[in-house]
Amino acid sequence: MTLEFATLSEFRALMVDQQGADADVLSAATDHNMQLTKPPGALGRLEDLALWYRSWRGGKNVEITAPQIIVFAGNHGVAARGVSAFPAEVTAQMVLNFQHGGAAINQIARANGATLDVVPLDLDRPTQDFTQGPAMNEDDFLAALQTGWDAVKTDADLLVVGEMGIANTTSAAAIACALLGGDAAEWTGRGTGVDDAGLTLKTKVVTEGVALHKGQGDGLETLQRLGGRELAAMAGAMVRARVLRIPVVLDGFICCATGLALAHTADGALDHAVAGHLSAEGGHARLLGQLGKEPLLQLGLRLGEASGGALAIAVLRGAMACHAGMATFAQAGVSDG
Repeated sequence: MTLEFATLSEFRALMVDQQGADADVLSAATDHNMQLTKPPGALGRLEDLALWYRSWRGGKNVEITAPQIIVFAGNHGVAARGVSAFPAEVTAQMVLNFQHGGAAINQIARANGATLDVVPLDLDRPTQDFTQGPAMNEDDFLAALQTGWDAVKTDADLLVVGEMGIANTTSAAAIACALLGGDAAEWTGRGTGVDDAGLTLKTKVVTEGVALHKGQGDGLETLQRLGGRELAAMAGAMVRARVLRIPVVLDGFICCATGLALAHTADGALDHAVAGHLSAEGGHARLLGQLGKEPLLQLGLRLGEASGGALAIAVLRGAMACHAGMATFAQAGVSDG
């Protein structure tokens, strides 16, 4: 049953009122891992991932069989400032490409046995220019959170969230700068590939937005002021996954900036999430460091649309297949030393 939240305060309270990983399951999983036919630690991070996953999902021989990828799409009023190499119309055009199966994420989802859902949010109604005021009012923000919440399949056993939205690296840079400090130039990257003049303009826009909104509330309020509908929807989906105890794979810079807003709202808000990859966007490595997340992959991607997170599904599936399917020393009749 979908829980409802009528106000931002109710959503915030919902975030705070969540249980963490199951310590008893983690202990049992750790004991099981030590009995598998391998030297201790020989599978490296795969072992840590398996223990983390089981601590959220429970069970003994659990494997990943129903991963879900959701790509949310939204348009940004700040795009009119010329901060992207592409016009805002590209957002809707790419949504059609997703829906027709022609994008990179369609191929990656298929290759990894994942369902893919594409969720556009009011593409004909961009957010407000955040250099002039909040990007979203509370009603619009709550509607986007609810859209993300409702998009999560209750029978999914792994969730990857991603986005499409011209100018959303500008929003992500502004959120990171507002919450973590530093100069706008440290967080602002080339996104879709702006030239030097475009990068200078983009940095100026981020600076203006942060000056207007920094310190005006917690992570959620910062997301409302500087984000976009697709970022808010990702936030709603991440929190819904936490309620359902579905582990989450974070995608790139924009997704992680959304996660940062959650982490600055409630302690442990991202304990059920891992970083799928390190993107080529300049501020992503620093952002992951602040979140305490070590990426699973480093492939130089800067595409967005959940591509890097989706590629990491195979890593997690491999971790769980080994944990669930390997024989123990006793079962194999092998001496454990």
